[in-house]
Amino acid sequence: MNRTELIGAISDDAGISRRQADAAIEALVYEITSRVRAGETVRITGFGTYKLRSRKARMGRNPRTGAAVRVKASKGIGFTPGVQLKQNLNTDGKLEKPTPAATTEVAAAKGATVPAKKVVAKKAAAKKTVAKKAVAKRVAKKVVAKKAAAKKTVAKKAVAKRVAKKVVAKKAAAKKTVAKK
Repeated sequence: MNRTELIGAISDDAGISRRQADAAIEALVYEITSRVRAGETVRITGFGTYKLRSRKARMGRNPRTGAAVRVKASKGIGFTPGVQLKQNLNTDGKLEKPTPAATTEVAAAKGATVPAKKVVAKKAAAKKTVAKKAVAKRVAKKVVAKKAAAKKTVAKKAVAKRVAKKVVAKKAAAKKTVAKK
């Protein structure tokens, strides 16, 4: 993916214009570069950490001639992936797409001033409620199944009692017949 494709994907995912996406990427790159250059560590929670890495001066070899060459000290950048990024890379499931800014624009058009964080929080709460309802349905099904099994057991016991009474009655009738003879 190149920069143009990245700008297009971000503008689609976030629900913003291509110019706004370009400006956002430009600002992100600038801030990371300037902070790391100043020696600060830039940590984006869930994504990773950018750090300044210093390389000492050393002796190297020219690959064509094999002659020894002095390599000057330099600075580079190191990236350490975050826990969430590692998990996302190592799972087969679908990635959760970010909610576009259009969600807040719709709310603003209706006259409500809802910050994006509140909209996301409401969606998360709704997802939790749906999940709780699904769990409750599963538990209810288990309870119903257990009650049905218990009713079957009670019915089987009642039938067994009736059969036992009939057997006892037949034995008693047989004893009376034997006694009469």
